[in-house]
Amino acid sequence: MDSAVDRLASVRAGIARAAAEADRAAGAVTLVAVSKTFGAEEIRPVLAAGQRVFGENRVQEAQEKWPALRADHADVELHLIGPLQSNKAKEAVALFDVIETVDREKIAAELAKETARQGRSPRLYVQVNTGLEPQKAGIDPRETVAFVTRCREVHGLTVDGLMCIPPAGENPGPHFALLEKLARECGLSHLSMGMSGDYETAIAFGATAVRVGSAIFGAR
Repeated sequence: MDSAVDRLASVRAGIARAAAEADRAAGAVTLVAVSKTFGAEEIRPVLAAGQRVFGENRVQEAQEKWPALRADHADVELHLIGPLQSNKAKEAVALFDVIETVDREKIAAELAKETARQGRSPRLYVQVNTGLEPQKAGIDPRETVAFVTRCREVHGLTVDGLMCIPPAGENPGPHFALLEKLARECGLSHLSMGMSGDYETAIAFGATAVRVGSAIFGAR
């Protein structure tokens, strides 16, 4: 059976191939290895293979794993890719280098307060609910440009990019195209989109980061 390290190599090759087919530079796409639900002992071999960018869904779970792992790998970049509750903003700002799930006014206000208080500024992405799914986090696509503007002008935040999770079972292409269009309208160049089953498609539509979990770590 393939190991996580073997699967990591396969995903890296897939990213390079998709970037080449899209006539994009080899280093244009960052692999975010999604380590949610996996323990430190399962993450360490992937770290040893040189992977340094990881994604976690929950602040508390990340707090339990990553301080010890970072003690050995200080150059890790940690992304929060799950919904952020306002009462966890303090911990999120302290722990994460990138927060990909800014999606409402209250979160923007709390992040502004905590970045000022801690003197630490994680890079921020606005999550867009491209499928308008009621059960899913993310801002309405029609409100995205105005929300990004408010993040900048009202809350004094620097927004780096946009993120989306297309509806399961749908062709992801139109959702990726929509996110790329919204990013252009916002003057943003970073797009976090694409997961284990569709990252090659996301790269064709301009993804600068892909979030891949099960294709590396195996089924949860």
